[in-house]
Amino acid sequence: MYRKQSWFTRFSKKAAQFTGRPAAFGIAAGSIFVWMFSGPIFGFSETWQLVVNTGTTIITFLMVFLIQNTQNRDTAAIQIKLDELIRVTKGHNALMDLEELDEVALEKFRRKYEKLAANARKKMDEGEDDTDSPEP
Repeated sequence: MYRKQSWFTRFSKKAAQFTGRPAAFGIAAGSIFVWMFSGPIFGFSETWQLVVNTGTTIITFLMVFLIQNTQNRDTAAIQIKLDELIRVTKGHNALMDLEELDEVALEKFRRKYEKLAANARKKMDEGEDDTDSPEP
């Protein structure tokens, strides 16, 4: 049932873990300081400027794909966990695939739940409990 992770998935997970650490920030900040302080050595030339511009552009471009891959996987996992919670609590199964609906349908659901929340706050203001599970 479980497939082995692809090389890209393994790589993006490791890259995301590494780049999210203080050490990675330190390396990036250190690189910028080295570049800044080397400016006088290279006479603040166009090549000196091009080095940092090209480097940061390439890194940013590649990181976008790694971050998106990690975000997609995390979002899918969270969605599956939420769907399972809805299923096991005998909740409203129609809510299980909301991410697949268009904006109009999502807005209808959002308005229903806003009304439920407003009613619950009103009950609490009147001293009642907010522990029921009304139908949306």
